[in-house]
Amino acid sequence: MVEVVAVKRQMKIIEDRPLQRWVLRLAYDGCAFHGWQKQPNGLYTIQSVLESALTKIADEPINVVVAGRTDAGVHATGQIVHFDTYAKRSAEAWLRGTNTAMDKNIRILQAQQVAADFHARFDAYGRHYRYMLESSRVRMPQLRGKVGWTHYPLNVALMRQAAQLLIGEHDFSSFRSSDCQAKSPVKTLYDLRIVGSAQLLALDFHGSAFVHNMVRNIVGALVYVGAGKLSVVDFARLLAAKSRRFAPPTFMPDGLYLTGVDYPEKWHVATAPLPSWLWVHLD
Repeated sequence: MVEVVAVKRQMKIIEDRPLQRWVLRLAYDGCAFHGWQKQPNGLYTIQSVLESALTKIADEPINVVVAGRTDAGVHATGQIVHFDTYAKRSAEAWLRGTNTAMDKNIRILQAQQVAADFHARFDAYGRHYRYMLESSRVRMPQLRGKVGWTHYPLNVALMRQAAQLLIGEHDFSSFRSSDCQAKSPVKTLYDLRIVGSAQLLALDFHGSAFVHNMVRNIVGALVYVGAGKLSVVDFARLLAAKSRRFAPPTFMPDGLYLTGVDYPEKWHVATAPLPSWLWVHLD
């Protein structure tokens, strides 16, 4: 009888607190985690850390939905997640309270309440990635884990020529990992720009969506073009081959950052600006 009364009391509390949907913008250092997705074996992942901290602040179980999962070693400055909760908390409470309860390698940058039918993944129509690449005979130790590296001198002009071949809708099977779970390898790359100097480059990707390891595989192929190990014509043939069999190895995750996610204006979730500390003014 006591248990029934307790359940009814809890149901009454929930009725008095309508379900809310919140959006969070995240930044994290991917080196500290075994990727985004929560693992059954208890590995330290971004999702597990975030959900644990949100659960403490909400005083109820919280599950998050992410715009796009990132692999181990991949960073973010503008990742987007949403979650539902009955807890009545202010945006400031979600931001400051959760950050205090969380690993210092991940931070909530912004919290906002949104319409109940918003979806962080399915409503996104674009993703932005930046890959930072160092080209030097000896790798600078200060950049380890944060910037990719090649010892090859790079011809940036040839890399830009090859990059332009990827703009538009293509079958990106040649740049797709073997364990990719995407339903289709056909994606649209809106833009791919390479800025900076031959010693420190930023490769900016803007696309509808990306198959698993697509950015890192493209970077690896472009490095081969810049190093003279693959011609621009060969790069075009690689794209047309639609097979990883002829592709260079997947490049390291160190320099890859998810920098923003695009949503229709009706949701009032703005794309994150590229932070100035991430070499934003390279030209």
